[in-house]
Amino acid sequence: MKAINQFVSLLEGLNTLIMRIGAQVAWVCVALMVITILMQVVLRYVFNNALPWPEEVARALMIWMMALVASQAYRNQAFVAINMLPDALPAALSRWLQLMLLLIAGVVLYKLFFLGLEFFDRGFRTRAASFKLPRAWIYLAMPVCFGTMLLVNIEMVLKNLLGIKHAPTQVTMSGE
Repeated sequence: MKAINQFVSLLEGLNTLIMRIGAQVAWVCVALMVITILMQVVLRYVFNNALPWPEEVARALMIWMMALVASQAYRNQAFVAINMLPDALPAALSRWLQLMLLLIAGVVLYKLFFLGLEFFDRGFRTRAASFKLPRAWIYLAMPVCFGTMLLVNIEMVLKNLLGIKHAPTQVTMSGE
């Protein structure tokens, strides 16, 4: 049991580190996205000279930003959820229901992770529409997103089995 607790602590630490790094890169993506959009607005409406690439770059940055913070939202249970049934059930039954849902989510995340890897691999055959970057680098966001969410899912399953409460982990932009 001690080895399992150590493994859960190690996995929790790894996930927290990944989330901190992800949050730092995500805010850079948001800043670059805002700069790109503002630049395009100024060029289009002030200089009447729109560039062909800013929309695609902004979209790619938004995809990456989301991919980098999804695992934190998943761990903190910040996604939309309907909790009426688990809240209405007795605690033990509610925990088993949550475990079953986590296991189903784990299978889905596992499948999505490998589907994302396939998209990444196929992405080297196509280029972004407005600049010469293989789409693979945009598609890489999928396995990053689903892989980090799968790691969090494993942590949550193990904590559920051990009866450890899921305490939300604050990972801020400053990394605190």
